[in-house]
Amino acid sequence: MLMENRIHLELRNKTPSEVRELVLDNCQTVDGNTEGLTDEFVNLVFLSLIDVGLSSISNIPRLEKLKKLELSDNKISGGLEVLAQKLPNITHLSLSGNKLKELSTLEPLKKLKHLKSLDLFNCEVTYMSDYKDSVFKLLPQLTYLDGYDWEDKEASDSDVEVDGDGVDDDDDDDEEGEDEEDEDGEDDDIDEEDEDEEDEEEVEGEEDDEEVSGEDEEEDYGLDGEVDDEEEDDEETVAAGKGEKRKRDPEDEDEDEDDEEDDEEDD
Repeated sequence: MLMENRIHLELRNKTPSEVRELVLDNCQTVDGNTEGLTDEFVNLVFLSLIDVGLSSISNIPRLEKLKKLELSDNKISGGLEVLAQKLPNITHLSLSGNKLKELSTLEPLKKLKHLKSLDLFNCEVTYMSDYKDSVFKLLPQLTYLDGYDWEDKEASDSDVEVDGDGVDDDDDDDEEGEDEEDEDGEDDDIDEEDEDEEDEEEVEGEEDDEEVSGEDEEEDYGLDGEVDDEEEDDEETVAAGKGEKRKRDPEDEDEDEDDEEDDEEDD
Protein backbone atom coordinates (compact mmCIF):
# COMPACT_ATOMS: atom_id res chain seq x y z
CA MET A 1 0.00 0.00 0.00
CA LEU A 2 1.23 3.47 -0.84
CA MET A 3 2.11 5.66 2.12
CA GLU A 4 -0.39 8.32 1.12
CA ASN A 5 -3.24 5.77 1.11
CA ARG A 6 -2.09 4.33 4.42
CA ILE A 7 -2.10 7.76 6.02
CA HIS A 8 -5.65 8.29 4.79
CA LEU A 9 -6.71 5.05 6.46
CA GLU A 10 -4.88 5.88 9.69
CA LEU A 11 -6.62 9.22 9.99
CA ARG A 12 -10.05 7.55 10.35
CA ASN A 13 -12.01 10.76 9.86
CA LYS A 14 -9.63 12.71 12.09
CA THR A 15 -7.76 15.80 11.05
CA PRO A 16 -3.93 15.58 10.96
CA SER A 17 -3.69 17.93 13.95
CA GLU A 18 -5.67 15.45 16.08
CA VAL A 19 -3.24 12.58 15.49
CA ARG A 20 -0.53 11.93 18.07
CA GLU A 21 0.69 8.51 16.92
CA LEU A 22 1.24 7.43 13.33
CA VAL A 23 2.50 3.97 12.32
CA LEU A 24 3.28 3.60 8.60
CA ASP A 25 5.51 0.50 8.68
CA ASN A 26 6.02 -1.47 5.44
CA CYS A 27 4.36 1.13 3.24
CA GLN A 28 5.59 1.89 -0.26
CA THR A 29 7.09 5.26 -1.01
CA VAL A 30 7.42 6.82 -4.46
CA ASP A 31 11.08 7.61 -5.07
CA GLY A 32 11.67 7.65 -1.33
CA ASN A 33 9.27 10.55 -0.79
CA THR A 34 7.01 10.58 2.27
CA GLU A 35 3.85 11.45 0.34
CA GLY A 36 0.93 12.44 2.56
CA LEU A 37 3.12 13.10 5.60
CA THR A 38 2.96 16.86 6.05
CA ASP A 39 3.60 19.51 8.69
CA GLU A 40 -0.14 19.53 9.40
CA PHE A 41 0.56 16.75 11.92
CA VAL A 42 1.53 19.42 14.41
CA ASN A 43 0.74 17.32 17.51
CA LEU A 44 2.44 14.12 16.38
CA VAL A 45 4.66 12.62 19.10
CA PHE A 46 5.34 9.14 17.75
CA LEU A 47 6.14 8.31 14.13
CA SER A 48 7.12 4.89 12.83
CA LEU A 49 8.53 4.48 9.29
CA ILE A 50 10.03 0.99 9.51
CA ASP A 51 10.95 -0.64 6.20
CA VAL A 52 9.37 1.91 3.87
CA GLY A 53 12.29 2.12 1.43
CA LEU A 54 13.67 5.48 2.57
CA SER A 55 17.14 6.33 1.32
CA SER A 56 16.90 9.93 2.55
CA ILE A 57 14.97 11.74 5.25
CA SER A 58 15.17 15.14 3.58
CA ASN A 59 11.42 15.09 2.83
CA ILE A 60 10.31 14.55 6.41
CA PRO A 61 8.13 17.51 7.49
CA ARG A 62 8.85 19.76 10.43
CA LEU A 63 7.29 18.15 13.52
CA GLU A 64 8.41 20.06 16.58
CA LYS A 65 6.45 17.95 19.08
CA LEU A 66 7.78 14.61 17.85
CA LYS A 67 9.48 12.61 20.61
CA LYS A 68 10.10 9.20 19.10
CA LEU A 69 11.09 8.34 15.52
CA GLU A 70 11.43 4.80 14.15
CA LEU A 71 13.48 4.58 10.93
CA SER A 72 14.67 0.97 11.18
CA ASP A 73 15.37 -1.24 8.13
CA ASN A 74 15.61 1.50 5.52
CA LYS A 75 18.46 2.57 3.22
CA ILE A 76 19.61 5.71 4.99
CA SER A 77 23.35 6.35 4.70
CA GLY A 78 23.64 9.99 5.80
CA GLY A 79 21.94 13.38 5.80
CA LEU A 80 21.05 13.19 9.50
CA GLU A 81 21.38 16.97 9.90
CA VAL A 82 17.74 17.17 8.77
CA LEU A 83 16.67 15.67 12.08
CA ALA A 84 17.97 18.60 14.13
CA GLN A 85 16.41 21.06 11.71
CA LYS A 86 12.93 19.55 11.51
CA LEU A 87 12.58 17.34 14.58
CA PRO A 88 14.47 19.25 17.29
CA ASN A 89 12.77 17.64 20.31
CA ILE A 90 13.39 13.96 19.59
CA THR A 91 14.28 11.89 22.65
CA HIS A 92 14.24 8.38 21.10
CA LEU A 93 15.69 7.58 17.66
CA SER A 94 16.04 4.21 16.00
CA LEU A 95 18.27 3.90 12.91
CA SER A 96 18.95 0.15 13.18
CA GLY A 97 19.35 -1.79 9.96
CA ASN A 98 20.39 1.22 7.87
CA LYS A 99 23.57 1.85 5.87
CA LEU A 100 25.46 3.99 8.37
CA LYS A 101 29.13 3.10 8.11
CA GLU A 102 31.18 5.94 9.57
CA LEU A 103 31.10 7.58 12.97
CA SER A 104 31.21 10.96 11.26
CA THR A 105 27.76 10.36 9.80
CA LEU A 106 26.39 10.50 13.37
CA GLU A 107 27.96 13.85 14.21
CA PRO A 108 24.86 15.92 13.21
CA LEU A 109 23.02 14.20 16.05
CA LYS A 110 24.95 16.39 18.48
CA LYS A 111 22.40 19.11 17.84
CA LEU A 112 19.59 16.93 19.15
CA LYS A 113 19.89 18.26 22.71
CA HIS A 114 17.04 16.10 24.06
CA LEU A 115 18.21 12.83 22.52
CA LYS A 116 18.20 10.21 25.24
CA SER A 117 18.15 6.87 23.42
CA LEU A 118 19.77 5.90 20.09
CA ASP A 119 19.55 2.52 18.36
CA LEU A 120 22.12 1.64 15.67
CA PHE A 121 21.82 -2.12 15.83
CA ASN A 122 22.78 -3.90 12.58
CA CYS A 123 24.40 -0.79 11.13
CA GLU A 124 27.98 -1.17 9.87
CA VAL A 125 29.20 1.51 12.24
CA THR A 126 28.64 -0.90 15.14
CA TYR A 127 31.53 -3.04 13.88
CA MET A 128 34.06 -0.49 15.12
CA SER A 129 36.30 -1.80 17.89
CA ASP A 130 35.61 1.16 20.17
CA TYR A 131 32.10 1.75 18.85
CA LYS A 132 30.34 2.16 22.19
CA ASP A 133 32.82 4.50 23.84
CA SER A 134 33.18 6.55 20.67
CA VAL A 135 29.44 7.12 20.30
CA PHE A 136 28.95 8.08 23.96
CA LYS A 137 31.83 10.56 23.67
CA LEU A 138 30.44 11.97 20.45
CA LEU A 139 26.94 12.29 21.84
CA PRO A 140 27.27 13.09 25.56
CA GLN A 141 23.55 13.79 25.90
CA LEU A 142 22.83 10.09 25.32
CA THR A 143 21.74 7.89 28.20
CA TYR A 144 21.25 4.66 26.24
CA LEU A 145 22.88 3.23 23.11
CA ASP A 146 21.28 0.14 21.60
CA GLY A 147 19.29 -0.31 24.83
CA TYR A 148 22.24 -0.10 27.27
CA ASP A 149 23.88 2.73 29.19
CA TRP A 150 27.62 3.43 29.48
CA GLU A 151 27.95 0.83 32.28
CA ASP A 152 26.15 -1.85 30.27
CA LYS A 153 22.99 -1.59 32.33
CA GLU A 154 19.92 -2.38 30.28
CA ALA A 155 17.37 0.35 29.91
CA SER A 156 13.99 -0.20 31.50
CA ASP A 157 10.93 -0.25 29.30
CA SER A 158 9.86 3.15 30.61
CA ASP A 159 13.24 4.63 29.59
CA VAL A 160 13.37 3.09 26.14
CA GLU A 161 9.75 3.45 25.13
CA VAL A 162 7.59 6.49 24.69
CA ASP A 163 3.86 6.15 25.38
CA GLY A 164 1.83 5.55 22.26
CA ASP A 165 -0.08 8.75 22.84
CA GLY A 166 3.12 10.61 23.60
CA VAL A 167 1.80 11.59 27.01
CA ASP A 168 3.53 10.95 30.31
CA ASP A 169 1.94 8.46 32.67
CA ASP A 170 1.44 11.18 35.25
CA ASP A 171 -0.57 13.21 32.78
CA ASP A 172 -2.67 10.15 31.99
CA ASP A 173 -3.27 9.55 35.68
CA ASP A 174 -4.26 13.16 36.16
CA GLU A 175 -6.65 13.03 33.23
CA GLU A 176 -8.13 9.75 34.47
CA GLY A 177 -8.46 11.21 37.94
CA GLU A 178 -10.26 14.25 36.53
CA ASP A 179 -12.58 12.01 34.52
CA GLU A 180 -13.35 9.94 37.61
CA GLU A 181 -14.00 13.07 39.64
CA ASP A 182 -16.24 14.42 36.88
CA GLU A 183 -18.13 11.15 36.71
CA ASP A 184 -18.46 11.00 40.49
CA GLY A 185 -19.57 14.60 40.54
CA GLU A 186 -22.12 13.93 37.84
CA ASP A 187 -23.37 10.87 39.71
CA ASP A 188 -23.65 12.89 42.91
CA ASP A 189 -25.54 15.62 41.10
CA ILE A 190 -27.88 13.06 39.57
CA ASP A 191 -28.43 11.40 42.95
CA GLU A 192 -29.15 14.75 44.57
CA GLU A 193 -31.56 15.65 41.79
CA ASP A 194 -33.30 12.31 42.17
CA GLU A 195 -33.56 12.80 45.93
CA ASP A 196 -34.93 16.32 45.46
CA GLU A 197 -37.48 15.03 42.97
CA GLU A 198 -38.49 12.25 45.36
CA ASP A 199 -38.86 14.74 48.22
CA GLU A 200 -40.97 17.02 46.04
CA GLU A 201 -43.15 14.10 44.99
CA GLU A 202 -43.60 13.08 48.64
CA VAL A 203 -44.55 16.64 49.66
CA GLU A 204 -46.96 16.94 46.74
CA GLY A 205 -48.42 13.55 47.61
CA GLU A 206 -48.95 14.63 51.22
CA GLU A 207 -50.57 17.88 50.11
CA ASP A 208 -52.87 15.99 47.77
CA ASP A 209 -53.84 13.61 50.58
CA GLU A 210 -54.56 16.52 52.88
CA GLU A 211 -56.69 18.24 50.24
CA VAL A 212 -58.61 15.06 49.55
CA SER A 213 -59.20 14.38 53.24
CA GLY A 214 -60.29 18.00 53.74
CA GLU A 215 -62.78 17.74 50.91
CA ASP A 216 -64.13 14.50 52.33
CA GLU A 217 -64.56 16.11 55.73
CA GLU A 218 -66.32 19.09 54.21
CA GLU A 219 -68.65 16.84 52.26
CA ASP A 220 -69.34 14.72 55.33
CA TYR A 221 -69.94 17.83 57.38
CA GLY A 222 -72.25 19.26 54.77
CA LEU A 223 -74.29 16.09 54.57
CA ASP A 224 -74.54 15.86 58.34
CA GLY A 225 -75.67 19.47 58.48
CA GLU A 226 -78.36 18.90 55.91
CA VAL A 227 -79.58 15.82 57.70
CA ASP A 228 -79.70 17.67 61.00
CA ASP A 229 -81.67 20.54 59.47
CA GLU A 230 -84.20 18.16 57.97
CA GLU A 231 -84.61 16.34 61.29
CA GLU A 232 -85.15 19.64 63.11
CA ASP A 233 -87.77 20.71 60.54
CA ASP A 234 -89.61 17.42 60.92
CA GLU A 235 -89.64 17.72 64.70
CA GLU A 236 -90.99 21.27 64.52
CA THR A 237 -93.72 20.18 62.11
CA VAL A 238 -94.76 17.32 64.33
CA ALA A 239 -94.69 19.56 67.34
CA ALA A 240 -96.83 22.13 65.55
CA GLY A 241 -99.30 19.44 64.54
CA LYS A 242 -99.56 18.19 68.04
CA GLY A 243 -100.01 21.72 69.27
CA GLU A 244 -102.99 22.29 66.96
CA LYS A 245 -104.69 19.11 68.13
CA ARG A 246 -104.20 20.12 71.76
CA LYS A 247 -106.16 23.39 71.27
CA ARG A 248 -109.59 21.56 71.67
CA ASP A 249 -109.60 20.63 75.37
CA PRO A 250 -112.61 19.00 77.10
CA GLU A 251 -113.13 22.15 79.15
CA ASP A 252 -113.59 24.11 75.97
CA GLU A 253 -116.19 21.67 74.78
CA ASP A 254 -118.19 22.00 78.10
CA GLU A 255 -118.17 25.75 77.78
CA ASP A 256 -119.60 25.47 74.29
CA GLU A 257 -122.41 23.23 75.47
CA ASP A 258 -123.32 25.68 78.30
CA ASP A 259 -123.45 28.50 75.82
CA GLU A 260 -125.80 26.55 73.63
CA GLU A 261 -128.19 25.78 76.58
CA ASP A 262 -128.34 29.47 77.56
CA ASP A 263 -129.25 30.37 74.04
CA GLU A 264 -132.11 27.89 74.03
CA GLU A 265 -133.52 29.26 77.33
CA ASP A 266 -133.50 32.74 75.96
CA ASP A 267 -135.50 31.60 73.04
